[in-house]
Amino acid sequence: MALSRARRSERRLDYWPGFVDALSTLVLSIIFILTVFVLGQFFLSQEISGRDTALQRLNRQILELNELLALERANRQDAEDNLAALQSTLQTAEADRQRLQGLLSSGSATSTAANARIGQLTAEIDKEKAISARAMSQVELLNQQLAALRRQLAALEDALAASEARDKDSQARVADLGSRLNVALAQRVQELARFRSDFFGRLRQILGERPDIRVVGDRFVFQSEVFFDAGSAALLPAGAAELDKVASALIDLDKEIPADIPWIIRVDGHTDKRPLSGLGEFKSNWALSAARAIAVVQYFVMKGVPPQRLLAAGFGEYQPIELGDSEEAYRRNRRIELKLTER
Repeated sequence: MALSRARRSERRLDYWPGFVDALSTLVLSIIFILTVFVLGQFFLSQEISGRDTALQRLNRQILELNELLALERANRQDAEDNLAALQSTLQTAEADRQRLQGLLSSGSATSTAANARIGQLTAEIDKEKAISARAMSQVELLNQQLAALRRQLAALEDALAASEARDKDSQARVADLGSRLNVALAQRVQELARFRSDFFGRLRQILGERPDIRVVGDRFVFQSEVFFDAGSAALLPAGAAELDKVASALIDLDKEIPADIPWIIRVDGHTDKRPLSGLGEFKSNWALSAARAIAVVQYFVMKGVPPQRLLAAGFGEYQPIELGDSEEAYRRNRRIELKLTER
């Protein structure tokens, strides 16, 4: 009878290795899932690392997820340690079982002690089963945490897609605004070109056909001798009379051009390339050209031209319109230019 009970106990112990194999397979599956998750999280962090402030917030969330994952890895290690302890206990129980079988075969005198030992082993096995149940609950908790991590990753991917969509929409709006701005600027340029053409045509009528006053491109060019003596920035009376005509045309032009067009008349002073003697008021051609341009601007202001519509610039000898060392080239390069342009 004792032998029958030992055999039944032996049959019950034969199921335990299968249970351990199933538990090991489950743990390996969890490790594989965690490995896949870690790889997915690595590629995701690589994908979103170069984004703007919204992506930086996502990176912080991923860092928090990494901390959760580290905690879960620690829990997994605890489960593996428990499984190792269970396997060690099972090996000890198997050794005891074999030893007890040897004792049972030696006679019935030792059967009572063997039964007691078997009972003790059974209690230990029940205890290990309880430990295994706790390990299973920890595995279930890990599965739930993995599911929560997957949901958070899905939310991060949705946020990233929304951010990219907003970026594309912003780029489209910027392109549209740039196109509209270019159209508006082109219209302003065309409108200013029309007023420039009308203004130059009016100046031609007012000033008449003179060899020392001409149009070059988009500029009205006066020879310096019309307004100034050599080496001087003081206006001559004859030059002032010519500037009176120009000032009158500028005042009329200010009334005609719409106020929202930021136009100005730029007065440019130029000299020839011969250096000054250094004995007069001006020490360089640059200073002389700037002073002449300022003198013309100040005269226009005195005649009623709005000062915010005027700009004086001195170029010295550095913008010649005719090369060479002839007196004619020097004369043509000494000039005052008026240019209608935008501010």
